[in-house]
Amino acid sequence: MTDLCAEDLATFYAKPSPRVIAKARPAIDAHAKKFIEMSPFCVLATSGSDGSVDASPRGGGIGFVHVAGPNQLLMPDRSGNNRIDSFRNVVEGSGFVQLLFFVPGIDETLRVGGRGTLSADPGLLASMVEFDKPPRAVLNVAVNEVYFHCGKALMRSKLWSSEKVQRSVMPSIVTVIHDQTGLGEPASQETVEEIYKTQL
Repeated sequence: MTDLCAEDLATFYAKPSPRVIAKARPAIDAHAKKFIEMSPFCVLATSGSDGSVDASPRGGGIGFVHVAGPNQLLMPDRSGNNRIDSFRNVVEGSGFVQLLFFVPGIDETLRVGGRGTLSADPGLLASMVEFDKPPRAVLNVAVNEVYFHCGKALMRSKLWSSEKVQRSVMPSIVTVIHDQTGLGEPASQETVEEIYKTQL
């Protein structure tokens, strides 16, 4: 297998159309705002000081990411595994963040880019209580690029199809990690889901 170099790319890919280039906007407009306010899930990508990249799923109630202005998003951080890879990248790495927003039932996605900072301001945390808990911190994104991404990937994957994999085909995550590391004890999926309910 031969790796492609930068010069090879033009051989395999046509230039993007002017409309594809023009759709990248410098701020959140009414359409992007509506999409974010309907979204219960996004993927947060960050880059570390060593050039590494992290992508992390984030979710909450519909509209859990707050549109504070045309160039500002506020994302509350809920309990997780405490690795805080994303937030270490924000404070120690480049600070650049990319968000990919999903709305169940809509194949198009929304991409938002900018620079992130973190806040633990008590008033801000208190304004974002969800699941009866304030967030531990809030990611403040200074937005500089926003654009909608076509729905082809989600259409190909049939992500919103009613055809779903039965959860029972995979062991619980606790069992998987026990098998991989030898740490902790295996547990059923039902047990894991009960634990999750207390940690949202």
